[in-house]
Amino acid sequence: MNHEMFGEFMGTLVLILLGNGVVAGVLLRKSKAEDAGWVAITAGWALAVMCGVFTAIACGGPGHLNPAVTLGVAVTSGDFSKLVPYAAAQILGAIAGATVVWLHYLPHWRETPDADRQLACFATSPAIRNPGANLLSELIGTFILVLVAGAIGSKAVAANGPAPGLAPYLVGSLIWGIGLSLGGTTGYAINPARDLGPRIAHALLPIAKKGGSDWRYAPVPIIGPLLGGALAGAFIRIVHF
Repeated sequence: MNHEMFGEFMGTLVLILLGNGVVAGVLLRKSKAEDAGWVAITAGWALAVMCGVFTAIACGGPGHLNPAVTLGVAVTSGDFSKLVPYAAAQILGAIAGATVVWLHYLPHWRETPDADRQLACFATSPAIRNPGANLLSELIGTFILVLVAGAIGSKAVAANGPAPGLAPYLVGSLIWGIGLSLGGTTGYAINPARDLGPRIAHALLPIAKKGGSDWRYAPVPIIGPLLGGALAGAFIRIVHF
């Protein structure tokens, strides 16, 4: 594994460990963070993204952590050569991160008989199950993610805005904003690896009292983010960020 793929693997592992970790802390029974609520989850995910981006960059990756972001960058640049290898590393990192979450909360799965709560510690699900509306929510959320992340890294912002080293903090803030404003419909996967990797882990791991992995819904948090990322990449290319 080259440095870029290793960086994407490690960054996504940290992303999922801390992101799904806060969900598990809030939802699993007898956790000290039980029922801390949506604000805790969105804040935890914001910090998870920040930590994941820093880790990915330190390990040699670009810090995408997300096939939809990689696709958006590919559409903007016209270079699709990194899309498949980065996506593979991101999905593998997500599986590994979800597995560590399972190990970290090991005694709590048996204390949580609600299979839906268990699955929510791994993968997303909609508040109202409507595939078309759910797909649109994921598309919009990911479009904003890729668009604003591109703006943060743009030449204009670099010339007139904050130092480049602040970018991971700003992207984390962006994730918090998306979660608070747009996340209530589908749980804002906005990342195919974030949903698919942990869903695979949920299906494979011997989780006490688990139910199904809801594969019928799984295409939505894959297709929606990829469409949103591609559209944002095309927009950035047109307006020349």
